[in-house]
Amino acid sequence: MSIKVVMFDLDGTLLPMDMERFTKAYFGLLARKLEPLGYDSEKLIQSIWTGTAAMVKNDGSRLNEQAFWDKFCEIYGADAINDLPHFDAYYREDFDKVQLSCGFSPMAAQAVNRLKEKGYRVALATNPIFPSIATEKRIAWAGLSPSDFELFTTYENSRFCKPNLNYYKDILSKLDVSAEECLMIGNDVSEDMVAAELGMKVFLLTDCLLNKHGEDITKYDRGGFPELLRYIEEL
Repeated sequence: MSIKVVMFDLDGTLLPMDMERFTKAYFGLLARKLEPLGYDSEKLIQSIWTGTAAMVKNDGSRLNEQAFWDKFCEIYGADAINDLPHFDAYYREDFDKVQLSCGFSPMAAQAVNRLKEKGYRVALATNPIFPSIATEKRIAWAGLSPSDFELFTTYENSRFCKPNLNYYKDILSKLDVSAEECLMIGNDVSEDMVAAELGMKVFLLTDCLLNKHGEDITKYDRGGFPELLRYIEEL
């Protein structure tokens, strides 16, 4: 069956980054923004990780957004939801400063644009633990636009997270394609290459490789951006 849809991961794939550096910058600025509201930095960061874990464990019964805020309000009390506008303001006003912690490759946009020129549908399968505004900004940092993608996943439109196979099944359903008609491109062995278990073709981008379980990666088509661009030409 021929490929119709190509899915890309974002962080560490289209947007080169060191996750530790990104996370430090992200949390540092967020904690500073919310400190005047009485949030202790250490507790806030731990609470966001706890909320993120709730999204990763989401069983599909609610949106990831709800899973996060239910857990956050469990920690801080029901009134914490009233601080949501301050989180939104952080993404609008301060989040762009986090871009300094990320890299950039012009070959990211090159890869997406070449696929579209060749007639492929392109989707952004980024782990949906961020709100749409944060995802749109990170797309821009990569030199792309949200309109470049038929679909991009956020915590407002998703009920599962990677590496849950239901996350990929949900995208397949939304795009009305079979797994065999898709190619997934990502840098995280456990979160992105898992799509192969559904029958998708996969390509492991190794520039910012994440392989927390030390898996054998020789079984995957792989390489940096130059190899990916060659791979795209051969599709």
